[in-house]
Amino acid sequence: MVAEHAHSAPVDAAPIVVASNRGPVSYALSADGSLTAGRGGGGLVSGLSEIGRDPEGAAAVWVCAALGEGDRLAAGRAGRRLDPADTGGLRVRMLDIPAGTFSAAYNGVANSVLWFAHHMLWQTPLEPVFDREFRDRWAAYEAYNTAFADALAEEAAEGAAVLVQDYHLALVPGLLRARRPDLRIGHFSHTPWAPPDYYRLLPDDIAEQVLRGVLGGDRAGFLTRRWAEAFAACCADVLGAEVIRDDGNDGAVAAVRFAGRTTRLGVHALGADADFLRERAHRPDVEERLAALREQVGPGRRTILRVDRTELSKNIVRGLHAYRRLLEDHPRWRGRVTHIAFAYPSRQDLKVYRDYTAEVERVAESVNAAFGTADWQPVILHVKDDFARSLAAYRMADVALVNPIRDGMNLVAKEVPAVSDHGCVLVLSREAGAAAELAGEAIVVNPYDVEATARALHLALLMDPGERAERAERLAAAATRLPPARWFTEQLHALEGDAP
Repeated sequence: MVAEHAHSAPVDAAPIVVASNRGPVSYALSADGSLTAGRGGGGLVSGLSEIGRDPEGAAAVWVCAALGEGDRLAAGRAGRRLDPADTGGLRVRMLDIPAGTFSAAYNGVANSVLWFAHHMLWQTPLEPVFDREFRDRWAAYEAYNTAFADALAEEAAEGAAVLVQDYHLALVPGLLRARRPDLRIGHFSHTPWAPPDYYRLLPDDIAEQVLRGVLGGDRAGFLTRRWAEAFAACCADVLGAEVIRDDGNDGAVAAVRFAGRTTRLGVHALGADADFLRERAHRPDVEERLAALREQVGPGRRTILRVDRTELSKNIVRGLHAYRRLLEDHPRWRGRVTHIAFAYPSRQDLKVYRDYTAEVERVAESVNAAFGTADWQPVILHVKDDFARSLAAYRMADVALVNPIRDGMNLVAKEVPAVSDHGCVLVLSREAGAAAELAGEAIVVNPYDVEATARALHLALLMDPGERAERAERLAAAATRLPPARWFTEQLHALEGDAP
C-alpha cells in the first residue's frame, strides 16, 4: 500500500508539505484580464521561507485554496503549481475548488460554525440551528477537505512531513492518513479550542468527525496549554479517548490515544517577528504616517491604541464603551487622551460581520459627539487597512488595549511592545492566548467588564514612566521569544522526532 502511493507521487514530490486555506500569494484580476500577483504576509509565509533557505527543505510545497476570481484564473492557467516568479520562489499548488463548494465550506461551516464554537460566540437562545441546509454546507466542507487531502497525497514524497493549518482543514489529517499512512502528519489550531460543554453544541456525529479528523495526525499543535487541555477534554468526553499526561511537566496533557493510534499534543506560542517589525516600522512610509497621526492627535496628548480586524471575537464595541466610561468617570482625561482605533473590516460577506462593523462606527461617532471639542477628537477611527499606519501607531502608543472575548493568541498584544518607541502599557484580556505569557507584565482585564476595563485604562495612563519602561522591556522579550520562523521549524522538528 505504501509503495503504491509512493510510486504514484510525482517525481518532484516534496519532503515537506504545508496546507492552509490562505496561501502566500493572491492574484488581482484587471479589467483587461491580466493578473497581478501579490505576496502574502504573516507567520506561515515567514516560516516556510525560512525552510526554503535550508537545502533539505528547498523542495517544500505549499497547498492552498483559490480565494477569489483572480486566484481561480491563476490556478487554472498554472496547471499543477503556480509560477515561482509569482510566489517569491516558493512552490505553491493552489486548488481551484468550485466557488459554491468553497463558499459553503468557508463561510457556511468554517467561519459560521467552527469559528463560533471555538470562540464561544453563539447567542444560544437563537443559534446555532443545525438543519438540512447546514447538512448541505457540511457536505461542502467535507468535499473541500477531501480536495486538500487528495492534493497533499499527490504532492508528498514517501515519509514526508505534512503540516496542516487550522480549523478550515480539521478533517484533512484523518483523510490523508487513509490515503498515505506513510506520512508524518501534524495539525495546528490557530484558534482557541472550545471546552467540552460548549463543543457539544455541535451535532454529535460532527463533533466526533472533527476530533477524529485531527486525531488522524501524529501530532496536534496549539498556541497555549489551555487550548491543548480543552482539545484533550473534548476527545475524552465525546470519543471516550484516553488522555496521556506528562508527570515530568506538571501533569500537562501529552497525547491522546484513540482507536489504536496515539496523537501527541504540542504547545507552540507564536511570537512577534521583532527583526522584521522593527526594521519595517522605520521605513519612510511609516515615518510619514507617524507624522500625520501625531498631527491628528495634537501636541501633548496621550494615546490609547487598538488595532484589530472587525471580528466578533475582538470585542471592539466594549472597548469603545470602556473608553467612554473613562472619560465620564475621570474628566481629567478629556482633551488629554485620544483613542486611536483601527478596526479593519473582516468577513464582510457575512451579514453579522457587516452589522458589527456598523456598530463599531456608530459607537465611535457617539463618543465623539458626546465629548469632542473644536480642537479634540476623542476617537480617531480608521476602517481601511493600512499596515504602515498600524506600525506608526504601534510606535507612538502610550497604552495598547487588547481585550478580545476569546483569542487563540493575538499577535497585536505582542507586536506593540516589540515596536513601541518609548514603551507602552498593555491592557490585556485574560481570554487572549497571549495572556499565558504576558499577564505578569500587563494589566489584565475581564473582557466583559466595561467598568473594570475603564479603571485599567486609567491606571495605565497614570503608570510611572520608569515602571512602564521596565514592564515594556519585559513584555517585548516575552513577545518575541518564538518568532514565526522558529515557531514553524520547531513544529517541523517535533513532527520529525527531533524534539519532544
